[in-house]
Amino acid sequence: MTFILRLLINAVALWCAARFIDGISYTGSWQGLVGLALVFGVVNTLVRPVLSFFSFPIQIITLGLFTLVLNAAMLLLTSALATRLGVSFHISGFLAAFIGALLVSILSTILSWVVIPSDADAD
Repeated sequence: MTFILRLLINAVALWCAARFIDGISYTGSWQGLVGLALVFGVVNTLVRPVLSFFSFPIQIITLGLFTLVLNAAMLLLTSALATRLGVSFHISGFLAAFIGALLVSILSTILSWVVIPSDADAD
């Protein structure tokens, strides 16, 4: 159940990013949005740990601020993969991806606090 809630939370956060940030667009159905959230989750699960590992020295030097750049890169990669999979999600540049990643991170964190019970995080 927690997986489905996280998937829906990411879908809402990605929709908000596409709705409110210039340079990020999504045109499609809610099913496509859930598919986009699934692609986003897979990218964050498989690719992000590898990039975090290799960028660890830079993260130490920048006191963790380089993580924001990694988040933007994950959003750009999600856009590229989604386009190849036929989901109409597009990001026009790094700045849009950076701001979108900030918004998606903040919204998904807040929505997770509100929607997912604290005892479910232990699962």
